[in-house]
Amino acid sequence: MNKVALTTQQYVDYLKCVAAKIAAEKDYITELDAATGDGDHWANMNTGFTKLVEIEAQLRTCSFADLFKKVAMTIMSGVGGSSGILYASAYLKASSAVAEREVLDAQGLLDVLDAQLQGIMQRGNSKPGFKTMIDPLYQAVEAMRSTIAEGEVQAVETMRQGAKQGMEATRDMEAVRGRACYQANKGVGHLDPGAVTMYYQLDLLGQAALNSVGKQEA
Repeated sequence: MNKVALTTQQYVDYLKCVAAKIAAEKDYITELDAATGDGDHWANMNTGFTKLVEIEAQLRTCSFADLFKKVAMTIMSGVGGSSGILYASAYLKASSAVAEREVLDAQGLLDVLDAQLQGIMQRGNSKPGFKTMIDPLYQAVEAMRSTIAEGEVQAVETMRQGAKQGMEATRDMEAVRGRACYQANKGVGHLDPGAVTMYYQLDLLGQAALNSVGKQEA
């Protein structure tokens, strides 16, 4: 049976992939943010993930619970704007969700993502439909939850699809949070940059999870 078996080492590898993806998308994210926000989202996210790469050696010594705590503290101290606070809240919640797990299967991954979703919604006093990073994460969690009984690989694939749909849905939403909500059109017609960078993370996490299938026994 194909089972996801994501280790802490693979998770650190995933964080490095996110850092590279965000760095590569500088112009695109900055353009999106210039249309709807302060124009600093890319810089904040790039700073945060760059700092995580800088402490790669420390992260590789951690359990999942400690890894997520370390990620939260690093992002909290290194990222400006609301993104730092929200991502820190997400990872602190995730730390509690993993308990003593040494490897994340599909259910463990779903528990992590759901905890992150709850952390962001609670800290940001926001919900799906507000045109934020929550939208792709919410759709990812719901899609994964609805298909997890059909198999781990299927659940991860639908998670990635849900994340993409959630990101794309922000184009037609009116912003309720952030600078875009003060615009005359409330950002309608533009993707939310926070939703885009969240989608990058979820898509790459899904890839990492799929790449882990069968590796535990190998």
